[in-house]
Amino acid sequence: MPTAYPWYYRFSWIAALVVGVVAYVVLFVVMLLTRNSTMLPSVLLVGAATVPLTVLLFAQSSRAGALVPTPVVLVTVVLAGLVGITIAGLEESIAGALLGRESILLVGVIEETAKLVVPLVVLATAHRTTRGGGIVVGIAAGTGFAVLETMGYGFNALLERGGGLAQLDATLILRGVLVPAGHVAWTGAICAALWHLVASSRKVLAVLELAATYVAAIVLHTAWDATSSMAVHVVIGVVSVGALLVLTLRAHRAHVRAAVARATTVDASSAARPGGVAPI
Repeated sequence: MPTAYPWYYRFSWIAALVVGVVAYVVLFVVMLLTRNSTMLPSVLLVGAATVPLTVLLFAQSSRAGALVPTPVVLVTVVLAGLVGITIAGLEESIAGALLGRESILLVGVIEETAKLVVPLVVLATAHRTTRGGGIVVGIAAGTGFAVLETMGYGFNALLERGGGLAQLDATLILRGVLVPAGHVAWTGAICAALWHLVASSRKVLAVLELAATYVAAIVLHTAWDATSSMAVHVVIGVVSVGALLVLTLRAHRAHVRAAVARATTVDASSAARPGGVAPI
């Protein structure tokens, strides 16, 4: 059997959620009491990062250990956020200038594609070390993008007419709650399908699965942006979070099976050597 993964690593996502929520409340209250505007970046960062980081830690930690090496995850979060938000911002600006309000129909295509740039580089350079961890790489990319985007929306809520700290707080809380139903879920699903394509022996079926997942993510993203209907948002949220949970648990089970298989092979090899003793 594989070495047991410490329980405190497996449940680190709970600690991240609790610490993040407490830190956000404390920072926000202290900023209000002291009127210290230099605390604003800290409030924005903690408010934007707590929930996506929680989801990322949950996906990363299985009973058999981390799905993807931690350095790869960290690099993906940072680079995917910076690269994705830059590409998306530039392309959305061009689309807005050319199409006006109709450009909102292209936001889903632009952002879901921009978020894949860094994961594709990760796939090309570190496929062996991330095998089976496509969902984690996708969540990491979605996390980086979502954190920067939420910080931007929070800053706009603070500065816009009729805005202020109350609007900032409401924006950070709302977007934080909705993150698992948005960028994190959509990019996670696409990358899970992409990594499956590389490993699958049935390429045609895997290509169709990837294409369907990519299109579904764009449709859900576009539908979310194009409507203010609460009912539609609830349906999209349930579908997205449900898919994210299913894919994550499936990746965890596959990771545990692979770890058990490796441990069994090692034990069998040891027993076959001269003087080796089979495990009891």
